[in-house]
Amino acid sequence: MTDHTLHIDDMGRRGEGIAHQDGRAIFIPGTLPGETVRAAGDGERLALGEILEASPDRESPFCKHYGRCGGCQLQHWKEESYRNWKMSLVEQALSARGLEAKVSGIIDAHGTGRRRVALHVRRRDGGVTAGYMEARSHRLLDIDTCPILEPALDRAFDIGRLIGVRLGDCDVALTSTLTGLDVSVKAERKFFAQEHANLASLVSELRIARLSVNGEVIATAVTPRIATGCAEVALPPGGFLQATAEGEAVLARLVQDGVGKSKSVADLFCGTGPFAFRLAERGKVEAYDSDRAAIAALQSAVKSTPGLKPLVAAARDLFREPLVPNEMKGFDAVVFDPPRAGAEAQAKQLARSAVNTVVAVSCDASSFARDAEILVGGGYALKQVTAVDQFKWSSHVETVAVFRRER
Repeated sequence: MTDHTLHIDDMGRRGEGIAHQDGRAIFIPGTLPGETVRAAGDGERLALGEILEASPDRESPFCKHYGRCGGCQLQHWKEESYRNWKMSLVEQALSARGLEAKVSGIIDAHGTGRRRVALHVRRRDGGVTAGYMEARSHRLLDIDTCPILEPALDRAFDIGRLIGVRLGDCDVALTSTLTGLDVSVKAERKFFAQEHANLASLVSELRIARLSVNGEVIATAVTPRIATGCAEVALPPGGFLQATAEGEAVLARLVQDGVGKSKSVADLFCGTGPFAFRLAERGKVEAYDSDRAAIAALQSAVKSTPGLKPLVAAARDLFREPLVPNEMKGFDAVVFDPPRAGAEAQAKQLARSAVNTVVAVSCDASSFARDAEILVGGGYALKQVTAVDQFKWSSHVETVAVFRRER
């Protein structure tokens, strides 16, 4: 393995320092721009050996697992430079599509921590390990605590290990809700009906709200519920929600500000309604998502939430069957918040529509920039871009953008 002494010129989009050697880019995790380091290895990614000259922006990580754990990449970077870099990720993605736009700011949405976590659980050598994969590795790192999680998830790793004792190798997803922890397990082996009673005892033993295994609800002590604006929604097993409660609130506020006084709004890729319920406090909302369980939960919550303007929801695969211009004639504004792949098909239909305002929410800068290019090409002007940091100390950044039709 070759040793290299290198100067770090820039930060890559994955949170790795970039050096240059013989005309090629070299990526070194754990480094910062301006540093001189010794690194080992061959190829385009090297392992950090020693920091010879540290950046003034370097600080001590607060997590004892940092550096080995693959979860966080940037605890060693001071806040101001880290925030500027995250905003630059969005600006660079837009620039690559020919769109010159400044991010108006970045909002820290970590709040009290992440309210959902996914663990790997493995039985090895007579014991059970629960944790995250090591950085750039398939080795499992045993974790006792994770300081970026909500306090309600402090027991997550102990719960994972206890589940591993009973179920063997599995992945365990835990979500903090108003009524307790919702636990969803993806086990390597199948479980038969006669085993359910034995598995059901885990709910009381672990003091959790609900246990699901391989997509099937095994037992429910109390229905997991989440607060969504003025509503409480029963969370479907394995259901999606924003990583932090603060993140949901910040994104929703930016969406509300973006649609302004619009009286009729379409909420696309709506999930369980984090935007829909808040928007329906002001005007009429139609909500669509391909997740039938999420739509059913939204519809049920509508019935028990007073004071809303008309809010209707329907299951629809917007990748294969996006809303077309004729269907959007009655809307003053459209909001879309797709998965990481973006909303290319829907953006193309919006570009042909007469909708005045479009608010795009995205967890991926590249797919967001592609969709933004489509909208601008269809006559929209990109009026405002805001970054939201709910995946703190990672390379992930959320974006909320407001588009107004100009032609």
